[in-house]
Amino acid sequence: MKIVEQIAEKLKKIPRGQVFAYTDFDIDVEKKNTIVKTLNIFADKGMIMRLSKGKYYRPKKSEFGNLQPSSYEIVKDFIEKNGRLIGYITGYSIYNHLLLTTQISNEIQIGTNQYRRAKKRGIYKISFILQPNPITRNNYRLLQILDSVRFVRDIPAMTTDEAIQRLIQIFSELTTEEQEKITKLALKYTDYVRALTAAILDNNNAEKSLFEMLDKSLNGVSLYKLGISETVLPTKTKWRII
Repeated sequence: MKIVEQIAEKLKKIPRGQVFAYTDFDIDVEKKNTIVKTLNIFADKGMIMRLSKGKYYRPKKSEFGNLQPSSYEIVKDFIEKNGRLIGYITGYSIYNHLLLTTQISNEIQIGTNQYRRAKKRGIYKISFILQPNPITRNNYRLLQILDSVRFVRDIPAMTTDEAIQRLIQIFSELTTEEQEKITKLALKYTDYVRALTAAILDNNNAEKSLFEMLDKSLNGVSLYKLGISETVLPTKTKWRII
């Protein structure tokens, strides 16, 4: 079978919406240039779509036309490596998922343990947020919540008070075990994130030992100007949030 036919057969087996590269084809490395050239020809013919240089996908179709791949598919090479989690989607995509905003952004933010420069991938800007905690499959959802606390003043199309109201609800839905985990993870975040996390846990009548743990990590003097009203977060003054 000719290499072009091999590639065409392989493409039929790739699920629609899945992003792939020439390295996903089980064909001799020596034939790399032929594979790349063939994929580009297929893209030019509209048989597949080009996401960015070296990245392609078979689009899912809707009554409104071709659909873009999911955020995860677009950046999965920054999230998983050899079956290990090395990053997680956070920021704008997660604000929408957590019902903190209704806005959709073409910027995808990724939490990572290593500094990376921002990149462009097609119409998407990919930026990276340094995460001080280890990233695991058991904690990344809690890290997404803490990142939302960290950037609470920057959530689009929502006031800080509205965002806090939603975060209070999100925290209230955590199990006792998750509350303990998120408290320990918060210890590696900056001071105002620790103070705000403590204020929300305190407001939700969480175990006293949890926000006391955070209290010990604060210097007891600093004020945190976050622009949150006392009506929304009655415990804010106790935690020196103004």
